[in-house]
Amino acid sequence: MAPRSHDPEELFAAATKGERGALARLLSLVERGGEDARIVARLASPHVGKAYVVGITGAPGAGKSTLTSALIGELRKRGARVGVLAIDPSSPYTGGAILGDRVRMQDHTHDDKVYIRSMATRGHLGGLSLATSEAVRLLDATGHDWVIVETVGVGQVEVEIAGKADTSVVVVNPGWGDAVQANKAGLLEIADVFAINKADRDGVESTRRDLQAMIELTEFGESEWKPSISTTVATTGEGVEALLDAVSTHRRHMETVGELTQRREARRREELREIVERRLELRARELCSGAAWERLESRVASGAMDPWSAADEMLRGISA
Repeated sequence: MAPRSHDPEELFAAATKGERGALARLLSLVERGGEDARIVARLASPHVGKAYVVGITGAPGAGKSTLTSALIGELRKRGARVGVLAIDPSSPYTGGAILGDRVRMQDHTHDDKVYIRSMATRGHLGGLSLATSEAVRLLDATGHDWVIVETVGVGQVEVEIAGKADTSVVVVNPGWGDAVQANKAGLLEIADVFAINKADRDGVESTRRDLQAMIELTEFGESEWKPSISTTVATTGEGVEALLDAVSTHRRHMETVGELTQRREARRREELREIVERRLELRARELCSGAAWERLESRVASGAMDPWSAADEMLRGISA
């Protein structure tokens, strides 16, 4: 049973022993932010680096949640402990995740080696929660071998998840050829593995050819990874084992050429930049009165003031 205390250190000690209630409370602290979230981050940081992080993204309706559930099942067959973060659109009323723990993942809720958590986007650009990085770190620190981050697949989130994951899986459906052509650059920027899901439908080979042509027309360095293509039927589990093998092949490639270390270092640098930016904004809000802040925002919104001058005013107390 998780400690009744809200002390992060007690909760962290309990979570590292496998107490799910304590982990849930810690993740709530991370989502709320503030000093407790910073304490959790400091506690977790010395214990990270063992979990492998996989991002699952793609258009709404592509079957990402069903595929994630199938991947969980395959990972459990291989003896892995799995953490899942399902990034959901925020409720406009409460700010909370409106999809809850994904219905299609309920088969795993009684498995004590699987932990599934829905996280709200809270209006963040692209739909990716600002707390995602800290939540991934916490799942890593509490003994999960794999962490899967599934996104809502909207806006800039695909690019953002690539920055949070060791391997990014882009899920597409048969007949997606036009979208492939329209999104060439963005797809190749983020995809390490393509999964053509719902492969029991017509158009699989056409979609595979479109993806393969897109890959072949792109220049890759001698040691660079070329995105691989897998086909799956997530509802039956067909092809899921091969998809996980493709992810593992990408992992081995990155370990061999040293790219995994480079990706993780780049991720930590980006997280530091995000933290500094956030702390500066909070400090600026403390030093610039609420009324003054709103006045400057209104002047920029109306076009009466340029944003750079407004930012100078907002940051004046920090730079003084």
